[in-house]
Amino acid sequence: MSNDRPDHLHPGDDAEHDHAAHGADHAGHAHGPAGFGRAFAIGITLNLIFVVVEFVYGVLGNSVALVADAGHNLSDVLSLAVAWIASLLAKRPPSARFTYGLGGSSILAALFNAVLLVVAVGAIAWEAAQRLFHPEPVAAVSVMIVAAIGILINAFTAWLFAAGRADDLNIRGAFLHMVGDAAVSAGVVAAGLVILLTGWLWVDPLVSLVISAVIVWGTWSLLRESLAMSVDAVPAKIDPAAVRRFLEGCAGVTAVHDLHIWSMSTTETALTAHLVLPDGHPGDAFLARTATELRQRYGIGHSTLQIELSEEAACCLAPDHIV
Repeated sequence: MSNDRPDHLHPGDDAEHDHAAHGADHAGHAHGPAGFGRAFAIGITLNLIFVVVEFVYGVLGNSVALVADAGHNLSDVLSLAVAWIASLLAKRPPSARFTYGLGGSSILAALFNAVLLVVAVGAIAWEAAQRLFHPEPVAAVSVMIVAAIGILINAFTAWLFAAGRADDLNIRGAFLHMVGDAAVSAGVVAAGLVILLTGWLWVDPLVSLVISAVIVWGTWSLLRESLAMSVDAVPAKIDPAAVRRFLEGCAGVTAVHDLHIWSMSTTETALTAHLVLPDGHPGDAFLARTATELRQRYGIGHSTLQIELSEEAACCLAPDHIV
């Protein structure tokens, strides 16, 4: 390798790099979670007001399902606040200590929300199980009216986050919380109607148990993905074998090693790899083109490629089991 060219190059640092595409990619990320600031504000306000109303009527109406739903809504207020704070932190620029910025806080928020949702549902199920064996009178009409209002509030809040749930795990966590609450409220309405018509008091806790199981089922993927992101796993939407094949197929590349792909945040993905090119350094255009392809094909917006000229001078990081 010539002395006038470094052996470790970031595609974003090259003069011929596609700055327009790179800037558009990051701009999209910047406006992703941040663009939901209004949704967070509306969701937190509506749910906080409803928590108070629902709890009061749940106590007055002696409905464990309604009180449990109020507790669940309170946990959602906290989860929305955490998700909102994380989305704001993700906008902060890199610093000397946090060289990637604080985008990783969105991963922690998604994990927190997943765990909180499971814990909240566990509390609901525990209370419902106890009430199942010791049913108590329920003011069915009041319960139905309050729960119906809850459906509207939670469905509306979920709609506010619907657009971003596919691209941002943090937003998806907020969306799932709201959908879960709407489902719980719908179950409470159904339970109130059945009790009103039949007098079967055990329906109230039974519905709570069924809905709890449904929420846990729907939350499992959020918990699994956020936990994987927190330990730098390859994002589920990316096939690492396909990325390796792409890099190995690049002109002049004879080997690829020390390939790592991980989530910098719930919306940004990074990659590092060593490419062996015996014919010499391919130039800045090669790096810019490869970075653009990685972004367009796999959604990897932050790639760092190290060029090596010989397989004979073995890299200490070449074996796959070494990191």
